[in-house]
Amino acid sequence: MATATGNAADLVVIGGGIVGLSLADAWLAREPNDRVVVLDKESELAAHASGRNSGVLHAGFYYAPDSLKARLTRQGNLALRAFCAEAGVPIRETGKVVVTRNANELDALRELHRRGLANDVPVELIDAAQLKALEPLAVTHEQALWSPSTAVADPIAVARALANRVRDRGGQVRLGARVTGAAPGVVEVAGECLTAGHIINAAGLYADRVAHWFGVGEEYRMLPFKGLYWYGNWAPGRLQRHVYPVPDPRNPFLGVHLTVTVDGRAKIGPTAIPALWREDYGGLGNLSLSESWQVARTFPKFLTSPHHDVPGLVRTELPKYLRRHMVNQAAELVPSVRAADFTKRGRPGVRAQLLHLPTKKLEMDFVVRSGPSSTHVLNAVSPAWTSALAVAEYIINGIWTRAFDR
Repeated sequence: MATATGNAADLVVIGGGIVGLSLADAWLAREPNDRVVVLDKESELAAHASGRNSGVLHAGFYYAPDSLKARLTRQGNLALRAFCAEAGVPIRETGKVVVTRNANELDALRELHRRGLANDVPVELIDAAQLKALEPLAVTHEQALWSPSTAVADPIAVARALANRVRDRGGQVRLGARVTGAAPGVVEVAGECLTAGHIINAAGLYADRVAHWFGVGEEYRMLPFKGLYWYGNWAPGRLQRHVYPVPDPRNPFLGVHLTVTVDGRAKIGPTAIPALWREDYGGLGNLSLSESWQVARTFPKFLTSPHHDVPGLVRTELPKYLRRHMVNQAAELVPSVRAADFTKRGRPGVRAQLLHLPTKKLEMDFVVRSGPSSTHVLNAVSPAWTSALAVAEYIINGIWTRAFDR
């Protein structure tokens, strides 16, 4: 670690995605005179998960009522709507239907309804006729779930607007600022050192690596999962609602679904294909042999997990590299979907999913840990985009009250 140059900040946030920007924004709202610096290694905002997701504003009915996701998704949905209204970022009020493909999924659908009610989220069980009125293209077996408070916005537009508010509040958002090391009170960026009263690690795909610099979260490793998307050539508005399947409760993924973009286009995805390195977006441009080696060493632990059906996940996900297979899965939800109509590839994303090594279990909830003069957002996967503003309030309040475990 180099010697500090006198560049001092009250807060340094490592990672300029939606969560990192929200944390800087929440800190400045509380301490407007503090010097706050956000560091991101990319030359543009939302280059990773924050700009490569579907933009869906989730309602919060999937999650166990005692989880952070349940509380913060509901709050985050409201907060993000208010922010978008303030910043002039459009939201498309689509709502969402969750459909069943057979009788075996009805109990799981009813469990989603129960969770939604427990989480104080507006949800309604509907029959096939009611579904047809809401989304004529979708089909279901007997019942479906209607979520009117689910919507969609442009995630990149949201990130840019939030970065502007951070700057307006006096914070710095430094792009092209790769962090090469950190320790309590100091962050090294391309040979320069910033001293920091507090450091927040919101590094997404690299959050475990940054945390380990502080001796935090050493029982965790990041496992990346690749999400692929395909856009349809349908006229805007032909698909009116997001259409989702009933998810497998053993895994923290929602299955291939159809979403409507903010400009009305239909989109299929994402997958949850095990990725070979952290920025495995396609091709070999970002190949990291050291990361591939780490994945190769870590994945066997996950493969033998008693908590997840990992062999089943691999069997169902790998064929989704084939567009036709993926489109055929979407056609189980919306039969008018045809492979010939969905030929435009979307930007792949990579989900930064945290694995707890001792138990071989994927973390299903948000995970935040304290370290020396630091706070580490170790697991901020979907619906972190929806929840970001509420997650930030929770974390900043926790820093002041020292609420997080070491």
